[in-house]
Amino acid sequence: GNIDENLKDIIRIVRKINDLFSGVVPCVPYYADILALDDNKIMERMRGIENNIELIQSGVFEELWLTGTHISFGMNEEIKLFKLLGKTIVDWTNLF
Repeated sequence: GNIDENLKDIIRIVRKINDLFSGVVPCVPYYADILALDDNKIMERMRGIENNIELIQSGVFEELWLTGTHISFGMNEEIKLFKLLGKTIVDWTNLF
């Protein structure tokens, strides 16, 4: 999609989470990859997806919070993985 708009949206959502939820540490694991990798190059896109999968499988995340206006391919893959791991998924798509 539109990377510049996605980055602005991520910043807006993280700010809102920090404002609304004390005790919650928002983390967007793919943010650095969006900045560093070229999403238009399949190998770099796949590397970013692999990085995200590794972080999720590491157990560092307790919950997956869904935000935004739609479920993207990447979000759907995260949902599948969180379900497989028996982790909590919270749908905030209407809040943010």
